[in-house]
Amino acid sequence: MKRLEGKSALITGSARGIGRAFAEAYVREGATVAIADIDIERARQAAAEIGPAAYAVQMDVTRQDSIDAAIAATVEHAGGLDILVNNAALFDLAPIVEITRESYEKLFAINVAGTLFTLQAAARQMIAQGRGGKIINMASQAGRRGEALVAIYCATKAAVISLTQSAGLDLIKHRINVNAIAPGVVDGEHWDGVDALFARYENRPRGEKKRLVGEAVPFGRMGTAEDLTGMAIFLASAESDYIVSQTYNVDGGNWMS
Repeated sequence: MKRLEGKSALITGSARGIGRAFAEAYVREGATVAIADIDIERARQAAAEIGPAAYAVQMDVTRQDSIDAAIAATVEHAGGLDILVNNAALFDLAPIVEITRESYEKLFAINVAGTLFTLQAAARQMIAQGRGGKIINMASQAGRRGEALVAIYCATKAAVISLTQSAGLDLIKHRINVNAIAPGVVDGEHWDGVDALFARYENRPRGEKKRLVGEAVPFGRMGTAEDLTGMAIFLASAESDYIVSQTYNVDGGNWMS
């Protein structure tokens, strides 16, 4: 018996990167997965490559009508919603004195409000179904501490950890488990942009920051999206039924809590 057999999942921002790795893992475990992404063409391509158990849904987590439509499309396609992964997020960095309101508002709109209101819409659907569910939020080691150049992103991920705690305590009475994953530094195309920003503000050559953060991980390297899939499957499965409001570090030993 596969661990997610017969389950319906929706993963935001899953046309690439961590979200896509989760989608592939969930399909292997028997789930039907909505590849929800603002880039619908890339979502369709990802779904086609993953296989018939995956399908594309266009979703902009900054718009309530888009959130509601994506939930409705998932229910129509798969007959319900059992698992939500709030993966969509945006990164930016700047010294405190250079942070702009535009950057602040964009990051909080996607990373915090997007997480909250997608979680809310999914929870309403799960409550109406009456069979419980699993909600997994993507936090970060950045939410565990401050970083000089990363104030806004760190604040958004700290908010995700806090929302996970509060939502988990509120929704468990409906047998909806809300938990989170806090990755460390995860390699991929996302880190090319991160490295470029650090190069700019720390006056480093391209690639040096990425090399240094990888070397600093106790495990000995940066993580990969696939390093996170075991926890994502566990938190979506019946094995995590008694786990409520927790944020799990999957970071090669970068942070202990």
